[in-house]
Amino acid sequence: MSSEPDLTAEPEEHQHADDGGPQPEKHCGHGRGGMGEEVTRKEDKRFITGRGNYVDDIKKPGMLHCEIVRSPHAHARIEDIDGSRAMALDGVVAVLTADDLLEHDLATMPTLMDDTQDVLVNDKVKFQSQEVAAVIAEDRYTAKDAAEKVEVEYDVLEPVVDAEEALEDDAPLIRDELDDQEDNHIFDWETGDKEATQEVFDEAAVTVEEQMEYQRLHPAPIETCGAVADWDPGKDKMTVHMTSQAPHAHRTLFSQVSGIPEHKVRIVSPDVGGGFGNKVPIYPGYVVAAAASYVLEQPVKWIEERSENIQTTGFARDYDMTGEIAATEDGVIQGVKVDVLANHGAYNAAAQPSKFPAGFFNIFTGSYDVDAAYGSLTGAFTNTAPGGVAYRCSFRVTEAVYLIERMVKVLADELDVDPAEIRRRNFIPSDAFPYESATGWNYDSGDYEKALDKALEMADYEHYREEQQRRIAEDADKLIGIGISSFTEVVGAGPGKQCDIAGIEMFDSADLRVNPTGNAVLRIGVQTQGQGHETTFAQIVAEELGMDVDDITVEHGDTDTEPYGLGTYGSRSTPVAGAAAAVAARKVRDKAKSIAANELEAAEEDIEWDRESGEFHVAGAPDRSITITEIAAGAYMNSPGNEEPGLEAVNYYDPPEMTYPFGSYIVVVEVDRETGEVDFEKFVAVDDCGNRINPMIIEGQIHGGLAQGIGTAMLEHVTYDDNGNVTGGDFMNYLLPTANEIPNFETGHTVTPSPHHPIGAKGVGESPTVGSPPAIVNAVVDAMSHAGTSHVEMPMTPDTVWEELDEVGLSISPSENVSFEFDDGASEEPADD
Repeated sequence: MSSEPDLTAEPEEHQHADDGGPQPEKHCGHGRGGMGEEVTRKEDKRFITGRGNYVDDIKKPGMLHCEIVRSPHAHARIEDIDGSRAMALDGVVAVLTADDLLEHDLATMPTLMDDTQDVLVNDKVKFQSQEVAAVIAEDRYTAKDAAEKVEVEYDVLEPVVDAEEALEDDAPLIRDELDDQEDNHIFDWETGDKEATQEVFDEAAVTVEEQMEYQRLHPAPIETCGAVADWDPGKDKMTVHMTSQAPHAHRTLFSQVSGIPEHKVRIVSPDVGGGFGNKVPIYPGYVVAAAASYVLEQPVKWIEERSENIQTTGFARDYDMTGEIAATEDGVIQGVKVDVLANHGAYNAAAQPSKFPAGFFNIFTGSYDVDAAYGSLTGAFTNTAPGGVAYRCSFRVTEAVYLIERMVKVLADELDVDPAEIRRRNFIPSDAFPYESATGWNYDSGDYEKALDKALEMADYEHYREEQQRRIAEDADKLIGIGISSFTEVVGAGPGKQCDIAGIEMFDSADLRVNPTGNAVLRIGVQTQGQGHETTFAQIVAEELGMDVDDITVEHGDTDTEPYGLGTYGSRSTPVAGAAAAVAARKVRDKAKSIAANELEAAEEDIEWDRESGEFHVAGAPDRSITITEIAAGAYMNSPGNEEPGLEAVNYYDPPEMTYPFGSYIVVVEVDRETGEVDFEKFVAVDDCGNRINPMIIEGQIHGGLAQGIGTAMLEHVTYDDNGNVTGGDFMNYLLPTANEIPNFETGHTVTPSPHHPIGAKGVGESPTVGSPPAIVNAVVDAMSHAGTSHVEMPMTPDTVWEELDEVGLSISPSENVSFEFDDGASEEPADD
């Protein structure tokens, strides 16, 4: 009898060279291309040849264009809106205001966190660039010109952009339209055992505390948000091509907002130029385009500009955090306390499971075996754009990891213990899994010390520690700092009974059909934005059915053809939809076994599946075998009497538990005492995402995420002035890392499969953005900690770092003997000031 192989242990031939095994097999169009092979991405051909199909590429006959009129003020009452000058322009079809939307019950829309947001404002704007009116015109340029001619009269009010100031008694009330809302407080949330944690702190030999800010960031995908809405009055059907990470959830919400029956709404999410959480919420531009198409009975396109994307769509982070650790004199962590103030902007619109108002932040105990923990969080309204999206992280895990990894460094410095050693003393032991944390998380598996040991070896850790001490002793102009981050993530939301978005349980789906000629189509409920789903999901099916990966097509992004799913964010594609694909393939394989028996003229119980060859064969007679391609023909042309014709299966997978990828990152920096400039000397990332589907795609995901982590730590910040003006709202002021700022990355991995996942996979796409910022900050702090530095706020720009150097007495004046070289070889001493 055949037995199901153990896919929670990665086969030896799939081990990466980093683990001492052979290199993964590369697949370039020949061979199977199953799990563990570096299959060339299928989707890349159309992208690199300019054949991608994005929302802005959609063109329809008679298509009109929408431009949004936005408020220049952060807080103001609208006295009057006059669109007559705009309507006088040739080519302008309509100027829409909230009153026009009210006629169709489309003036407001639900957020993802049980709040209601204005689509177009008719009373009071609550953040700068909020949507006030919309111009519909025959072309984009006319629409933009006309939008500038819409006259809006405002009564400007006092704004408040800081969450702490927003909670003061005399702060201006932002949401005065809400019944019983007397201040700017949204909610309070707590987790853990407050009394038990306080007892630990009262008796602890050592306690440390640090306040830190995780600044407001923007995901800044290369493609901004947009939609093409097309109402067909003949079919009473609305089709919306839109930049969506969750097409099915958006269809449900569109139906709820518009009143159009859900089966008469079609959402198509074509190629998406990056999402990172930014394209999970519904934005007013989507609704306006759909409403205009419905009223005018013509297609309407809305594409936002970059400044609109940064200033008005979902931001990330903006957490003001205070962390405390209680420990023994030997550095054994006994308790952790956290207090957070969260700026949610003008509406409570955070994109996270609705049962978790602070997302998964309560994983703040990290990779450590902690007896007691308590966390509290307060959310506040401010006159800033709403959001709190899961920017390449699983619902506030990034903030939690940043806090605990910074606090472990603070504890290490307080006790003068090496940061690597203090982690060893506190890691959850590898034999303690499954492990329930002090805040109730059920970690599935982990071997944290193994990952740390590998990272230390790759980073040549001891050498850099010696170099660090040498430079301190010699009072060198450039200091060395070494930062460590040993993080644990929680990804793969559901389970459905614990996690939902707008009430929809967070399962996911796969629909697999093998055609008579032996090729297959896999339709999935998640939506790719660059993750390589068309390749990796095909590899899962290839592994399960013994097919060639090139014979499997993966389709996604069309609610009329794909099974219902909750979309891609929070690293849930592989943990949830990948599992659905594997289970669907196994259902197909079970049916294929019956057909194989019929074709081989043997009893079904005598048929065995050979994963290595990808064939069914008769027990004891391996030469009597048949492939899935041959079985497929039999399914349609010679089906057994006890089976329906065809070879297909659908699976809706609701995970029994989430998965917990982890890793250790080590960053070595050089800090210039004269300028505050930080250069990367070494950047090592060791990840454990369980069993690996495509090592090449994993590598690409890690490289991209590390680059974003550098942007977070060193450059990026959405800033506001006291009047609520966005001062970091375009790429001149919101700085993204370029090739000049990105060092060489050294990556490695360990493999600790998830015991409950069908293919032992955990997810990896968000790990690098979670793990890298604390490693970078720890490195910069480490360069100055011998002088008393305990923290440097992000983004750590040269001026910020220099100010800290100066504060602790490490800054030096510019060299007095600088000479300037000229073309003739002469030199000139600089003049004295």
